Amino acid sequence: MSEKVKEVVTKTKIGWKNWVLIWVLGLAGQLCWNIENQWFNTFVYAKVGPYSYIISWMTAVSAIATTFSTFFCGTLSDRKGKRRPFIFFGYLFWGIFTMAFGALEFLPKNNIVAAGIMVVLVDALMSFFGSMGNDSAFSSWTTDITDETNRGQLGAAIAVLPVAATIVGTVVSGILIEAIDYFAYFMIVGALIAVIGVVGALVMKEGKSLKPNVDEKGFWHQFGSVFNFRTVKQNKELFWVLLIIAVYFICFNFYFIHIGNYFIYGLGFAESETGIIQGIGLGIAVFATIPAIRFINKGRHGATIVVSTILSIIGLIILSFAGHNIVITEIGIVLAGIGYVLVLQTTTAWIKNLYPENQRGQFEGVRLVFFVLLPMIFGPSAASVIIENWGIPVVIDGKEGMAPSSALFLGAAILSALVLVPTYFAIREKKKKELSES
Repeated sequence: MSEKVKEVVTKTKIGWKNWVLIWVLGLAGQLCWNIENQWFNTFVYAKVGPYSYIISWMTAVSAIATTFSTFFCGTLSDRKGKRRPFIFFGYLFWGIFTMAFGALEFLPKNNIVAAGIMVVLVDALMSFFGSMGNDSAFSSWTTDITDETNRGQLGAAIAVLPVAATIVGTVVSGILIEAIDYFAYFMIVGALIAVIGVVGALVMKEGKSLKPNVDEKGFWHQFGSVFNFRTVKQNKELFWVLLIIAVYFICFNFYFIHIGNYFIYGLGFAESETGIIQGIGLGIAVFATIPAIRFINKGRHGATIVVSTILSIIGLIILSFAGHNIVITEIGIVLAGIGYVLVLQTTTAWIKNLYPENQRGQFEGVRLVFFVLLPMIFGPSAASVIIENWGIPVVIDGKEGMAPSSALFLGAAILSALVLVPTYFAIREKKKKELSES
């Protein structure tokens, strides 16, 4: 048995070139998502007005655009048996619309509704192409070049990427925004994303297991087939893992998209200080999660999720009471960060093992429903109610509004306990499957 396992591992070795592409393309993509999830929101407060409802609409519409793009482009890439063209054009236009978002600073602000609509529209276009390049094509490509024997390492890398991007995107971005302001910053980042995506797509090779999967009834029949959740219903383990993702990231988006505005306008920190505070805490969190790779490769997914959720809850409770105390704030960020990285790392490896082999691209779309669409609609919408009723009154550039308060962290901590419910059922289904296979 051991020789057989060794043979499989040898055959599915990821290779250093692919690892470079995973890290470079993945980091570039996650950096862009981090900018959207954090600095687009502080941009709205700084350049448009302190209106949390604009952020709620922006995240909800971009989530819809992201999910549709992943389904549409995932179906198309599955049919063609190609990921590279989608990475090429996705990253290219992702960068272009990131630059366009920065140019919105120069819109007239006398009509706040028109300005808000433009912000939402440009962000949605950016999200559509970002999802084409990253969530659909790049993520499917990483599945194509791996299997169950090495997805623990892949899951660890995929989980570290958004945290590494958050560290760079908060520390470096905060310093740059304070130094050169938003417009120049978005120009630089947008150009960087476009160049990295184009070069990466040109040098990468398609996964050997990837073959065209064409539905003879046509594209739209194949596109619609993924909305038949019969596959998910038949695979109960997959269903419960998707629910874990949905519940956890609803709680995550409840507070994270507002955390920058909380530090800047709620506590009075500068952009650079905000970035450094988050960067240090998340940097520590990344190193603390490295030992978890071994448990994930051994299939200890459920236990890891339970520990992760408990750490997240403790960290969020600490953040809700930390106030201006930097040391206590860092402890809270470290614990919540460990929980976040572990959940992302574990669910990434777990769910990729459950995808139907010939629908990997489409099922990245299914994952996005639970990872992006539902969390970014329900999380920010609920948070906006909390901010408008229990936020901190502020005046920014002559405009009155409400800044986020620490109530967001306490609310997220309470909601996070619900993650344990689908986790229990996922563990039960996983054990049933293992017993039947043995």
